[in-house]
Amino acid sequence: MHFHRLAKMAFLALTATRVATAFSAATLRSVGASSSSAASSSRRSLTNAAAVAFLDNRNRGASASTTAGRFLSQSAAAASTCTSSITALRQSTVVESELEKNLGVSHPAFDIISTDIVTEFGAYCTLYRHKQSGAELLSVSTDDDNKCFGITFRTPPTDSTGVPHILEHSVLCGSRKYKTKDPFVQLLQGSLQTFLNAFTYPDRTCYVVASQNTKDFYNLINVYADAVYHPRATSDPMVHAQEGWHLELEKIEEPLTYKGVVYNEMKGVYSSPDSLLQRDAQQSIFPDNTYGVDSGGSPVEIPNLSFEQFAEFHQKFYHPGNSRIFFAGDDDVANRLEIMDEYLKDFGPSPESKPASTIQWQKKTFDAPKKIRNPYPAGNDQPETHMIMMNWLVNDRPLTPVEEITVTILDHLLMGTSSSILYKTLMESGLGESITGGGLMSELMQGTFSAGLKGVKPEDADKVEELIISTLQKVVEEGFTEDAIAASMNTIEFDMREFNTGSFPKGLSLMLGSMREWIYDRSPTDALRFEEPLAELKKSISESGSKVFQDMVKEFLLENTHRSTLEMFPSKTLEEEQLQEEKDRLAKIKESMSEEELQKIIDTTTELKKLQAAEDAPEARATIPSLELSDLKREVTEYPIAVSENEADTGVTVVR
Repeated sequence: MHFHRLAKMAFLALTATRVATAFSAATLRSVGASSSSAASSSRRSLTNAAAVAFLDNRNRGASASTTAGRFLSQSAAAASTCTSSITALRQSTVVESELEKNLGVSHPAFDIISTDIVTEFGAYCTLYRHKQSGAELLSVSTDDDNKCFGITFRTPPTDSTGVPHILEHSVLCGSRKYKTKDPFVQLLQGSLQTFLNAFTYPDRTCYVVASQNTKDFYNLINVYADAVYHPRATSDPMVHAQEGWHLELEKIEEPLTYKGVVYNEMKGVYSSPDSLLQRDAQQSIFPDNTYGVDSGGSPVEIPNLSFEQFAEFHQKFYHPGNSRIFFAGDDDVANRLEIMDEYLKDFGPSPESKPASTIQWQKKTFDAPKKIRNPYPAGNDQPETHMIMMNWLVNDRPLTPVEEITVTILDHLLMGTSSSILYKTLMESGLGESITGGGLMSELMQGTFSAGLKGVKPEDADKVEELIISTLQKVVEEGFTEDAIAASMNTIEFDMREFNTGSFPKGLSLMLGSMREWIYDRSPTDALRFEEPLAELKKSISESGSKVFQDMVKEFLLENTHRSTLEMFPSKTLEEEQLQEEKDRLAKIKESMSEEELQKIIDTTTELKKLQAAEDAPEARATIPSLELSDLKREVTEYPIAVSENEADTGVTVVR
C-alpha cells in the first residue's frame, strides 16, 4: 500500500498503516498473516480494511481540497450571523465549560505534570505521572463519545530477530486475570468495540482499543492492561513457540521445518519486492541506530531468538515506567486514573527502563552518497525490470514546529499530487512504469525522503537518479509558483482543520499524533498544535515567497550527502536459493541432534498442536468480561447539526 503525503495533523489517522509500508510491512499486524492457529488469525484482521477505506475517501475528496482550503482561510476572520451558527456556538461554549472541569482532576496515586488545552481540536489535556511506578498518563477530555485508550512502550530492537513483533503477538495470548489462550477472540464476541488492535513500529509498540459503550470500553482496557503487564507468554514457552518460531517434526525420518505465526508472516513479507525495497532503503541510511534492523523480524534471524531473550525483552521494556498511557473521549477522568492505578500499583520504580530504551540519533556521516544493488525475487514470467529509489536522511536533530510544517508543505509540492513537480517529472519521463518511494516519512524520530521508479529498464537505471537530482536543482533555482504554493497550503490546512479520520476513532488519531513527540520524551500536546507554526510559515511566504522551500530543498536534499540510491534487480533464482539455504540449515541442525533430542521435538510438536486444538476450560472462559442487554443504550443518540447557508458570502453551505 502506498500513502499520500504527510500533513502534520492529517497524517494522524494514517500513521499506523503508513509505518507498515515505509518501514517494512512487518510493523503492522498483517490481515493475511499465516498462522498456526485459527484464533491467532482471527484476532489480527481489524485495521487494514479501515485504513484502505479512509485512504480511498481521501483520494475521492482531494479535488475539492483547494477550494475548501481557500474558503477556510477567507472565512477565518468572518462572522456568520445565521441563527444556526449562533446556536452551534452556544452549544460549543457549554461543552467547553464542562470539559474544562476535567483539567487537573487529582488522584492520590498520581502527580500532575502539566495541563494544557489544544484549541485546534477542543482537547483538554492533563499529563500525569504515577507516583509508584513512574508511568506517564495523558488524559484527553473531548466531547467525543467514541472513547479511546492506548498503551505504548518504547521498544527499540538491537537485531532483526523480530522480538518486538513476536512479543506484540504473544501478550495477547492470555494473562494473569484473563485465562483463555486467546482472550480477544472471545472478547470480540460480546463487545461493541470500534477499534481493537496492536501494531509494532521500528521503535515502539502500541496497543489500542476504542468503544462508544462505557462498560465495554472499561472491559477492553482491563483485558489489554493485564495482557501487557502480566502476560502468560513470559512464563509459558509454548506461546513463544506458537507466535514466534519453533522447530517442527512429526516423524523422525521427516525433515525439520520452521513454523510460527510471525515467522510465517515475515516469510511472506520478505518474498515481496516492494517490502524488500522499503526495508533495504531504511537500512541503507540508518547504519548506526535501531532503525537499521528489522523490528518485524527477518526469517533468517527469527530462529536465533531464544525464549529467555524473549522474556527478558518484556521485563526490560514493558515496565510501566517505560509506558505512555493515553485516554481520549467523554468518560470520567477519575475513573481512568482509578482503573490504571489498579495495575500500576503492582510495580515499583524502574529508573533504568526509560534510559535503556532511548533512541540514539543517526548522524549524517556519509562523506558521499552511497549506491547499493540488491536482488529481489522474480518469477520466470516476470519482466527483467529494475526498481530505483533515492533515499535521504532528512534531519539529525529535532526540527522546530515551523520546520516540520514547512517540510510537510514542501513534500506536497514535490510529491503530493500527480501535478507536483517531482512526481509529474518522474511519471512523464518514460523511464519507469510507476512511482515508488513515499516522499516524506516523519513518524519516527528522524525523517526520511524517498522517491524513485519501478519498472525501469536496466540501461535507464542511472537516468532516474540524474532526473531526480536535476529536478531538485530546478526547484532550487526557479522555486515554486504562487499557485502551486497556494494549492498545497490550502490542501494541507484544510486537512488539518477538517480532522477527518474516516472510519478511525478521532482519539486514535490524537494518540498517534501526540506519540510522535511524547515517545521521545517531548511534549505530547505540542505535537498536536499547528496554528502558530502555520501562521509563521504564511508570514514567511508573504515576505519571501518560495525561498523558504528552495532553501529547504537545498539543505535537506541537494547538499545532503547522507543519501543512498538503491537499485533492486530481478533474480529468478533468489527464492529457490533461499529455500535451499533454509533446508540445508535445518538438515545440519537435525544431523547434530541425538535421537533423544529429535524425539523431544516430536513431543513438543504434538503438545503444541494439542494445545492449539483444545477448547478453553469453562472457568477460563468465565474470566472474560462481556456486555449484557441491560448495558446497551435503548435510545437513539442525536448529534446536533448546524447549517450555515452562504457562509461568509462565499455561496457555500456549511454543515457543522
